Amino acid sequence: MSRYIFSSESVSEGHPDKVCDYISDSILDACFEQDPQSRVACETLCKSDTVVIAGEITTNATFDYEKVVRQAVKEIGYTDPSEPFCDTTLRVISLITRQSNEISQGVTEATSQSGDQGAGDQGIMFGYATSESPELMPLPILLAHKLTKGLTDDRKGNKVNWLRPDNKSQISVLYEGNEPKEVTAVVVSTQHSPAADQKQITEYVREELGPRTLGSWWRKDVTLFVNPTGSFTHGGPSADAGVTGRKIIVDSYGGAGRHGGGAFSGKDPSKVDRSSAYYCRYVAKQVVASGLAKRAEIQVGYAIGMAKPVSVKVDTFGTGDERAAAEFVMNAFDFRPRAIIDYLDLLRPIYRSTTNYGHFGRPGLPWEAVEKAAAVGK
Repeated sequence: MSRYIFSSESVSEGHPDKVCDYISDSILDACFEQDPQSRVACETLCKSDTVVIAGEITTNATFDYEKVVRQAVKEIGYTDPSEPFCDTTLRVISLITRQSNEISQGVTEATSQSGDQGAGDQGIMFGYATSESPELMPLPILLAHKLTKGLTDDRKGNKVNWLRPDNKSQISVLYEGNEPKEVTAVVVSTQHSPAADQKQITEYVREELGPRTLGSWWRKDVTLFVNPTGSFTHGGPSADAGVTGRKIIVDSYGGAGRHGGGAFSGKDPSKVDRSSAYYCRYVAKQVVASGLAKRAEIQVGYAIGMAKPVSVKVDTFGTGDERAAAEFVMNAFDFRPRAIIDYLDLLRPIYRSTTNYGHFGRPGLPWEAVEKAAAVGK
């Protein structure tokens, strides 16, 4: 029987990279609120008192980009004018152009060589599901997200007045025979006001946050590291630079499932980096939920401008009937970009709700639905 420890991390919405992800997705949603046919590839950089938005956007929507940026920063909680990074005092630099005509002609159905909506880029996308949790997610990343979300909830709910927006968590889980047995170590690093010290923060994590968010997976004698440097008062973009798309493993499966390398945030669903990764997760969930395997990973490859994928691969890691799973996937699911967009209803402003605490494993997202095996996919 194999025995090993696997760790995954999560970061909160106040982490500099996640600030950028949220700004990029806020701009995407602002476009979709007025024009569902918008083509958006928006990147964000933040540092000190400056936010830079850059990329390619073709849309009929009209709105104030700077206002969207400031609102996103305010919602996260950077509202202290004594800090360099503050919603009311930061400066916004915009470097936005239109989408390349050469990309557009390959993506648009009327002009693509395939006669169908083509993929917005080449690339490989993965989807993963496992029966080790009710959410069909790997347990370490699922629990790590619960910790960071709990920190944010306590901050925004004014339950803990010394918490600040920037924090991280990390969970280590002992597996035996590929089944999770116990949490062996917990790491929490949270930004705080100077009024709080490491002892007080550790007590809060051990007595309140851990038991509430991890439930039966929490043990009072677990190895616990809280703010291991001793202090964390200077955080967020005031301290560190953030860039869109640097937390792709946090966004997906915490390293338990493979990743094709493409980021999600700031991209409209014509970009298969996002839409196909969502659909691959959906398909992997159906494989596991249908009982064909305990673990499933879907890989799909695309060529830019082409509608049909160049490859589809199903891996059940020896936990089920791989041939039956592959036949199920190939017969029941349509991986063309337009089919994915239509089936998951992706041309709507839902993307700000996906940015934080994982794009997978949370209820309410269309790719998280579990359908009856015989009815899914078409």
